[in-house]
Amino acid sequence: MRLNEIKYDNARPVEGYGPGFFRIGGEVVNGPVIIDATGVAGWGGYDDTAPLLALADRVDVLFIGTGADTAHIPADLRDTLEAAGIGVEAMATPAACRTYNVLLSEGRRVALAVIPV
Repeated sequence: MRLNEIKYDNARPVEGYGPGFFRIGGEVVNGPVIIDATGVAGWGGYDDTAPLLALADRVDVLFIGTGADTAHIPADLRDTLEAAGIGVEAMATPAACRTYNVLLSEGRRVALAVIPV
């Protein structure tokens, strides 16, 4: 088996998470966050749609981490994002972080909006 080092270029992967926080690119960030190849920003949760819609020209898919367990996101949030041309995948936060990191390492146009576990 051959192992390859993962390279993220200038993007910042999720390196860890815990109760109320994320470690992203070597920095600890508290609370819900939005992450894409250009940076990290705080997020106000499902009602805070403006920063998610701002991703429309930069990403194809947005992974939404719903906390420790998988949950449905509000239907109006999904409809708004999809109308803006953003694909949406909701899953538990740990799975969303892993999926984001894998696709980010492949150079895909992805973003992550996550609620801490």
